[in-house]
Amino acid sequence: MLIAERVTKRYRELVALEDISLTVEAGECVALVGESGSGKTTLLRCFNRMVRPDAGVVRVEGRDVASVEATELRRRIGYVQQEGGLLPHWRVVRNAALVPWLQRRRDAQALATDALVRVGLGEPAIATRWPRQLSGGQRQRVAIARAIAARPRIVLLDEPFGALDAITRSDLHEMFSALRHELAMTVLLVTHDLNEAARLADRIAVLRAGRIEQVATPAALAAQPANEYVARLVARARMHVAES
Repeated sequence: MLIAERVTKRYRELVALEDISLTVEAGECVALVGESGSGKTTLLRCFNRMVRPDAGVVRVEGRDVASVEATELRRRIGYVQQEGGLLPHWRVVRNAALVPWLQRRRDAQALATDALVRVGLGEPAIATRWPRQLSGGQRQRVAIARAIAARPRIVLLDEPFGALDAITRSDLHEMFSALRHELAMTVLLVTHDLNEAARLADRIAVLRAGRIEQVATPAALAAQPANEYVARLVARARMHVAES
């Protein structure tokens, strides 16, 4: 579903990505983990053409994204930003309906309402509120509803839970994990939290200074770090892998 082949991206003298290759299979959740500046968000945004690599090929569902019109591509891929990115002058249900509305679908309102129900915001009173009237967790639920309303096969998440308190994060982890299996979505998740990655992802890609250090299941990463850097990262996070 998602393929990066030898992708490189530079910002003047700064190398954001260097010769990176990664594959995400259909229905899989892969987490990109690393310190600030490791290239996680840059790689994520290559898949919806918010970033154009200087070298290499990026494919979405088998198609080179460079050959696809950017707006068309982005309307087929769900995207959740760290702070949600809700439009403050639109009510909740209209925010959730954004993508199907842009696709000119007649059922945009119904799709938005269904998406809000799926993320646990089915109360009619919430649909008519403004984003400023919601808690941080509710705003992120709306952002996820907006991302899934048009029923995309692929969803990109850029640290969507990082600004939330521990209890709210745990609730959203549980909700999103169930949702992505229910809708059979392919997910690429950026997070700085290795334990969050272990809870949500099938595989974890550890990035450092624009390179991938290791790609493995959470259990394999914890048990067999590929090098000293990954071992330090695992130890520092006191990584916990739930037993299956």
